[in-house]
Amino acid sequence: MTAAAVDTEEQAAAAPLRPALEKFGFAEFRRTAVIGAVLGGSVTRRVLTGGFGRRKRRLAMADGMVDGFEVLGPMFVKLGQLIASSPGAFPRELADACLRCLDDVPPFPAVDARAIIEADLGKPITELFGEFDDIPLSAASVAQVHGCMLVDGRPAVVKVQRPDIARRMIVDLRAAFRLARLMEKRSENARVANAEGMVRDLYETTVAELDFRNEADNQTRARANLRAFGDNSGVVVPEVFWDYSGPRVLCMERMRGMPLDRFDDIRAVHPDPELLIRRLVKVWVESVVVHGLFHGDVHAGNLWLLEDGRAAMLDFGIVGKMTPQWREFVRALFHASAIDGDFRPVARALRELDLVEGDSGDDATIGRQLATALAPVLSGKLAQLDMGKVAARLVEFGKRRGAFGPEQLILMGKQLGYFERYAVALAPGWRLGQDLFLFRNVFPADVAAKAAATGTELPAD
Repeated sequence: MTAAAVDTEEQAAAAPLRPALEKFGFAEFRRTAVIGAVLGGSVTRRVLTGGFGRRKRRLAMADGMVDGFEVLGPMFVKLGQLIASSPGAFPRELADACLRCLDDVPPFPAVDARAIIEADLGKPITELFGEFDDIPLSAASVAQVHGCMLVDGRPAVVKVQRPDIARRMIVDLRAAFRLARLMEKRSENARVANAEGMVRDLYETTVAELDFRNEADNQTRARANLRAFGDNSGVVVPEVFWDYSGPRVLCMERMRGMPLDRFDDIRAVHPDPELLIRRLVKVWVESVVVHGLFHGDVHAGNLWLLEDGRAAMLDFGIVGKMTPQWREFVRALFHASAIDGDFRPVARALRELDLVEGDSGDDATIGRQLATALAPVLSGKLAQLDMGKVAARLVEFGKRRGAFGPEQLILMGKQLGYFERYAVALAPGWRLGQDLFLFRNVFPADVAAKAAATGTELPAD
């Protein structure tokens, strides 16, 4: 590990503030009342003006919910983004309405951004940067991004957290936690869904995300992992400038390009859009299977085609962390799909995860069952590689033991859903599960042997 990587660990190790989730005072009581009033009022208004009929009523209720999310602020906008990125888990009308939450939000004043930067970094803006643009490049629910230039002339951007956002989001989480507890006491569905656990998970994610040093560390590690095998030169992760970053400020190398969902523009300027997608998915698969730390929010705003032809992965505020046991499972799954069709190692990995009962049969028997259940899903086009279905079928193997669902697979599946959208437009017919190029660094000897045996020519990089 390099000295720079060690430095990032030490800087990120400073413990963020962890206000108690269970606290419920006057601020939380008042906020709970506001949440109920805003959501109830916004839904009622939409329903009264949305027309008659079951379909129109459902659309109106969904639009009213999102109206309320936008009024209630960042925590609820994040909830809307979660719903929009997981359409299979929520009613279609609500998921579609929540797409509004993916749009940029109004920026906050530059004077506040300057004050936060100076408070975090301990120096005036004029000493920190050679140039600083008061007009933000973009603004989202938690932060906004300003262009700048370091004193040594390097172009950069600085991500600045919204004023008072941490306190507001924690109050919202406390109110949500109290509501979840009440719901679990009164609703079997809420108990089955583990509403309280969902809020706890969101709390952990939010606390980590509100300390930008965690994101800086994730991004620095991802950048180092990208070059672990000496290839992947067609993909880049921006360098973090640690001397210009703090708990509420993240400064990094500036990238210039366009989001991956500008399909017509990408087809017009890139000579091989399919290779662009393959390179991105190769890097992401390696991050899942080899390194364990993977990008957990690959929507188009976080994946760009740069002006120099490379692809960029941006914004590591949300990441997944695969445990060694789950990495071994996913590794075995892809080996069976791409290399030899042998699902016995998948069965052994499931045993290690305690998702198979001891009397369920030997590895060969379970492997045949898995092949029947999973092979059709894994061998098709990317559009058919539904990790939600894979996860559901795996849960069936363990439900008699009361095994819980594979959450890490669910996050992984969400990202594959994003890649599916890009592939449908830019790489139609491409089959992820059988593309040897993606696994060149995961199974080097096996990939080389199969490529030679089948006469498959792999891209140089």
